[in-house]
Amino acid sequence: MRIQVNITEQLQDYIADVSLSEPAPLRELRKETSRLDERNMQISPEQGQFLSVLLRAIGAKRTLEVGVFTGYSLLRTALALPAGGRVTACDISEEWAKTALGHCERAGVADKVDLRVGDARESLAALVEEEGAVGGYDFVFLDADKEGYETYYEHGLTLLRPGGLLAADNVLWSGLVIDESAQDDETRALRAFNAKLRDDERVDLCMLPFADGLTLAVKR
Repeated sequence: MRIQVNITEQLQDYIADVSLSEPAPLRELRKETSRLDERNMQISPEQGQFLSVLLRAIGAKRTLEVGVFTGYSLLRTALALPAGGRVTACDISEEWAKTALGHCERAGVADKVDLRVGDARESLAALVEEEGAVGGYDFVFLDADKEGYETYYEHGLTLLRPGGLLAADNVLWSGLVIDESAQDDETRALRAFNAKLRDDERVDLCMLPFADGLTLAVKR
């Protein structure tokens, strides 16, 4: 039996009123990003809060993020991590990386951030070779180019500790994953990625119809 609740605008406002907590540095970052043409690339404050709750629930101290944009999820993560925690973040854009790091500096958490600019495939491959990196991460968040998800996932799974959590964003892709007329590279990559995780016996899996679709995978 499927139970569905239709989330109206009024109900969304109610949820925000009784649940949402968004510190001032995050509100400022969201406001600044809202002026950009690419603003839809930013996760919602509700999703950011969900990720921070997950981080606290699993006691994360060392995390990895692939895809930074202006830094909303990066800043959320840095604020959620305990003293001594660290988030390694990969993005191809020097401009976005500079913006994201600037917001982290203003929020006083830049010391928790290791931001690596360049092709994430190369950054992750290099990270795997670093001493203590393999199996040393508690949490991985994927929110970058969809054609790269499979590669990012494999590296992320290698870097995760057993029991660590990986989250992949945009896995429903505005519903295009079930639209057979949509045959662009990103949509096809997401279909293949979703099927791969479904059959991957290395993880325990859950896909949530939250935001644009969020998959959670726990490494066995």
